[in-house]
Parts: sequence; structure tokens; C-alpha cells
Amino acid sequence: MVVRGTPVLRREDHALITTGGTFVGDRRLPGCLQVAYVVSPYAHARIRSIDTSEARRAPGVVAVFTGQDTSHLAPFAVPSPDVDKAMVRPLLPTDTVRFVGEAIVAIVAETAYQAADALELVDIDFEPLPVLVDPEQSLRSEVRLHEGAASNVALHLDAPALTPDWDGCEVITEVRVVNNRLAPAPMEPRVAASEWVDGRIVHYNAGQGAHPVRAGLARTYGVEPDRIRVIAKDVGGSFGAKGTPHPEELLLPFIAQQVGRPVMWIPTRSNDMNGLHHGRGQVQYLKIGGGRDGRIHAYEAYIIQDSGAYPAGATGLPSNTKAMLTGCYDIPTAGFRSDSVVTNTTPTGAYRGAGRPEAAAAIERAVDAFAAAIDMDPAEVRRRNFIDPDRFPFTTLGGMSYDCGEYERALELALEAAGYAELRAEQARRRAAGATELLGIGLAVYVERTAGILRPDYGSVELRPDGSLYALTGSSPYGQGHHTSWAMLISDRTGVPMERIELFHGDTDIVPRGGVTGGSRSVQSNGVAMWQAAGLLVEEAKRVAAELLEANPDDVVLDTASGRFHVAGTPAISVDWARIATTLAERRAAEAGGGNDRRLLHAETDFQAEAPTFPFGAHVAVVSIDIETGRVRLERLVAVDDAGTILNPLLADGQVHGGLAQGAAQALIEGVVYDADGNPLTGNFADFAVISATELPMFERIEMETPTPRNELGAKGIGESGTVGATPAVQNAVVDALAHLGVRHVDMPFTAETVWRAIRSASAPR
Repeated sequence: MVVRGTPVLRREDHALITTGGTFVGDRRLPGCLQVAYVVSPYAHARIRSIDTSEARRAPGVVAVFTGQDTSHLAPFAVPSPDVDKAMVRPLLPTDTVRFVGEAIVAIVAETAYQAADALELVDIDFEPLPVLVDPEQSLRSEVRLHEGAASNVALHLDAPALTPDWDGCEVITEVRVVNNRLAPAPMEPRVAASEWVDGRIVHYNAGQGAHPVRAGLARTYGVEPDRIRVIAKDVGGSFGAKGTPHPEELLLPFIAQQVGRPVMWIPTRSNDMNGLHHGRGQVQYLKIGGGRDGRIHAYEAYIIQDSGAYPAGATGLPSNTKAMLTGCYDIPTAGFRSDSVVTNTTPTGAYRGAGRPEAAAAIERAVDAFAAAIDMDPAEVRRRNFIDPDRFPFTTLGGMSYDCGEYERALELALEAAGYAELRAEQARRRAAGATELLGIGLAVYVERTAGILRPDYGSVELRPDGSLYALTGSSPYGQGHHTSWAMLISDRTGVPMERIELFHGDTDIVPRGGVTGGSRSVQSNGVAMWQAAGLLVEEAKRVAAELLEANPDDVVLDTASGRFHVAGTPAISVDWARIATTLAERRAAEAGGGNDRRLLHAETDFQAEAPTFPFGAHVAVVSIDIETGRVRLERLVAVDDAGTILNPLLADGQVHGGLAQGAAQALIEGVVYDADGNPLTGNFADFAVISATELPMFERIEMETPTPRNELGAKGIGESGTVGATPAVQNAVVDALAHLGVRHVDMPFTAETVWRAIRSASAPR
């Protein structure tokens, strides 16, 4: 019964499209009240006073809470001990608001409609303060967004051991790249509920891991984790943004305790667009140099990370950009430094790739700029600088130990599939003819780090009395298909059909351990844990089978095709899992007292890899641009994404396609915009243009598998790979289309107006 490597349909989907799954917002907690928050209409202002008297008297209102009521609770955690402590975020502010959308007052009412009505009755007297929206302006400004802070720099990173050597460079070029801020925009917004049961917090979360949420609540309330139960089941998307609970969620147990009833919080879409942590938000100053023969000798990146109003997850993400600094290139010298600065905008956090797409965007844009400077085809420049396959494991200047990679092969596969020579010929033909429909071809060859946080991941498998299997996983899926994937691994190891394997996740009272599901770690870490636990269960079952077969356990083998145990060489006499379960159940019943352990056979493990893995790939983007209007159309996106051994090609395709869509979206249309006063201009789906099928072609995926030696499945992460390569490929394609006009760089997103202005301001005549 070998199922690994075959396209298996997701078993999760039947429930999602019939009963609807188990989402937090669908839970019916008896007597549940609704929580809504008054949020700041100012980007930066002093709170002079808060009058909640009318709101307290409003119909259906049960309670109102301000920062004065919650100041005893631990503030929002900072992402690094090196962050300036003066910048810590309170759960509710008492004196100053720092971004539009910051929660100020909690309203608790019988219904969501009554809570929304009461929000309008809260009277807050604000004193406007100076606003800083642009991170570069904030870096230079004398205005301090946090009183007591030495500057607006939340975190400075440097790499003193890295020194770029420019002396031997014949050509040096520089480019400033804006990695635009994005709204994650999951289908399900932040949503949570809390109640107290027998003196314990029971919290319902829609995020990326129940156990990390429990740890966050324990820190906030100063209690031991065993006094908290977190349940996190179906989740309507996250993309990294819901990896940790936001202040509005952390307050719910306090509110539930004060009112003596369960409470639930479901923000509106606009509240979520302005309150859920944004992604990306880097300004990258890049410098690259080398010889006219195409060899790159030096590369340097200075990163300004927009942290938003308070240091959150993205403040430390330039460290991921530094880790993947030189990408898949053998560059002898490099340099790096970064400043994460606060601005009067929504705090930024992890977003699909979390610092690694930013690194790829930087080096791939820089390589194209270098190729243009020496007048060499960008594909050829890449060929001359790749790390050779025979040099792995390869330690980079950023300190990463790459496991394996065939970067040139990936590029050649992508170029061949795209018909690169023919595309260049068509581009030249259009230019010579003065066509108004320009053609651009963009390349990106990337390597990224997955499972970068080394920690144990939990998995267990047990035998039930009917011969079926029950498994617990410390992973928390939010669209990846873990229940399908882990059942495939267990079935492959045990021979038990997938339909007789039940998976369970997301309850801290049942699953003993778990972590944040992110960083594309699932198959290579959680999956290996499930694989190993299933293997241990097989070994336990062999001992029982040996007794039934009157054989030595060392002589017993499992035929996974049939799910039966037999003595090696004599398959005619065998026992199956059901016979083993029946035997153990009978023994249990015959034992005096029976015992309290309901499990017949059980095996568990915590797998921790010794090092991360490094997926890689090559993307070719083809765009057409209307020279008269600036309209950009993505015509083709050819993608080679190598994530080692693939467990389920169907799920892998889905992950890559989703990543390609998100990566292309950043380049083409998506981007969070603020005005000079810090007012968000993209606070809903009418203004923030989420990508759709209308703007995307059918993706062309070319398969390539290079197994990693770092885990027994040979698997690397794949959930974020498409995102890493697609963005710079599309950006390079747009610049390539306009290069003959004198355009050297265009910042994302490529709206028609942006591209039209770039064409009009080009130095070269048409």
C-alpha cells in the first residue's frame, strides 16, 4: 500500500464543503457575548480623555473596558530582547495611539449589532501629534514616536564579519528597491473566543498553533500553561499573519472573567485590514559589482524595515534576509546591515516567506541590474555565478549550510520550457517594428531556507480495538492538507488504509506538545515525526505478531501492501492489525483491574532536524505592456520549484500555485497605501486589489526533485517557494520590457499609472 509520491485528493475538503468544518466563528457557546473594539481614527495622537458613560447605558451593553482596566496585564511581547523596551505595545493604550486601527476601548454586548452601535457612543478627546509614515523619513526624523526611546530605530542588525571588496570590480551598479507593504487578507479574519471552565481558561483560536497561543496567554496572565486549554481547529487562512495572537485576542480571557460569560470577537474586514499585521515593507539599498566577464565579486545590502507602530514579528525579519543574502550565487565578498524603524502604520509581521522572499527579491533584482550594466544576458550572468552542485553542503557568507542544489539545471529547465530564445527573438522583433505592445522576459533563480527554527515536532500513533489507527500531531494546518499528508505517511509505513487512519490536532488538552506551523516546516519535520512514530508502532506490533506466529520478533516482517505481519520467507501464514488489536484487547480485559490506559499499542516521537533545508527553483515571467496606457499583463509564468522528495504531487501543485499567485500579486497589483497623515487608503477589498484569476495566466509548473540528505523522507519545504521566486521574476520582466526606453528600475506594484509614468520619464527616446 504505497501511497507516498502519488496524487491523493485532500480528505479535509468533504467536511469543508458540506458541514462547513469547525471554525471559531461557528461555535455556539451558551450565553456567549460579543466583543467589539473602538479603534483609533488617528495615526498618532494623545488621548486626553475617554468618556464611556453613554456606551455603558446603550441597549445590550454588558461591560466596557479601557486601558486603565487592563494595565495590570503583561504587554504585547517584543520579537527580540534587543528591541528598545520603550516601544513595547500595551494591550490597550492609556495615553497615546500610534496607528489608525489601534484598539482603544472594548465593548461587550449581547449581540454584535448592539456592540457596533455602542462603539459610536464612546467619546474620546484626542490631541493630534506629528505623523511619520515613511520609514526612511522616520529614520532621519527628530520626532520620537515612542517617548523614552533613543530613536525611531527598534532594532539594528549588522554583520561586521562581512566586508564587500569593491577594489577588483570593473563595473559597480546600485539600485534602490521598495519591497512593498502587503495586507495578508486571509478569507477568515482574526477571530477568537474565550470562556472560563472550572477555574481554567478555555480559548478558541484561529491561527497557526494551539500551544504557542497557550504560551502567549500564560505569559499575559502570569499563570501556568496547564491552567489554559487552547482549541484551534479549522482556520480560514493565515499566510503567517495569525501566527501569534494580537492584543485584541489576548484580552478575551480577562473580559470573559470580568463578565462571567463566554465572549467572542469577530472583527470587520476593515478592522482586520488595518489591525492584522501587514507583511513585507522593506526599502532595500543594493550595490553589486564584478567583471565584464559576468562574474560577480561583491554585493551589499542595506535594509530599512518598516516595523509599523510597534515592534512585532517583522522587526527581526531582516535577519532572515541576511541569512539568504547571496541567494544561489557563489559571491566571494558581501556586506549587510539593517535598521527596523517604527512608523505610524499597522505593525508588520511574518507574511508567506518571512524575510526570505525579500532576500530573493533583492539579489535577483541586483543581478539583473548588473547584467544590464555590463550588457550581458541575465541568464548568462546567472550561469557564471551559480554554486556548483559538487560543492554541497555549501556554507554561505551569511552562515547558512546549504544541503544540496542544482541551480543551473533548474534554470535550464525553465528556459527550455519557456522557449527563451524564441521569446528574445519576438521581443527584438517588436522593438524593431515600433510595436506599442512591448514584451518583457524576467528571470529569478532562488534558494530559500525552510524549517529554519530548529525545534522538536511531535507525532504519535496508536492502535484502536478495531484495528484502525488514531494519530495526534503537534502541527496546526490552515490549508496545507496535513490530515491527508500524515495519513499517507502512516499508511505507507503501516499498511493500514488511509480511510482507517484518523488524525487529530489543535487541542492542548489532548495533544501534549506542538509549535507554530510556519516556515514551510511541515512535511520535513512534523511529517518525519509521524513517519517515525508509525515506524515505532510497527516495531511494537511485531512483538505481538511474533507471539501469535510463534516466532522470533527479529524474523517478523510487515507486508505494507497487505497490512499483514508474517515470518520472513513464509507469507502464507500471517496476522493483520485487527488480529493484533483483538489479542491485546482480550488480554486487557483479562487483566486484573483492567488498567486506566485505553491505548492498546502506542508510539510517539519528537523529531528535530539537525539543520534546515534549502529548496530552490527558477521562474520565468513573460509580460506584455501597452506603451500608451502602461497596462501590464502577465502572459506566462513558468516555474521550476525543487522541494526535494514530493509526498503528494497534488498538494505540492496547490502550494506552488498559491505561492505563485501571491508572489505575482505583490508585483502586479497589491500594496498597502497610506496618505501623509497616516490614513489607510487601502482598508477594504474595494481599495486593496486582491489578485484573482482575471489577472493571472495558467501557471506552467516543471517538476524537479533533489532529495535532501537531512531527513529520511528527503523532503524540503514547499509552502512558500512559489512566493519567493515569482515576485522578482515579474518585476524583472517589467523592467526588461522597458529597458530599451531607458528605464532602469520600476517599483512595485505595477499599476498602469506607475508604468505609464516610468515610460514618460525615461531618459531615452522611444
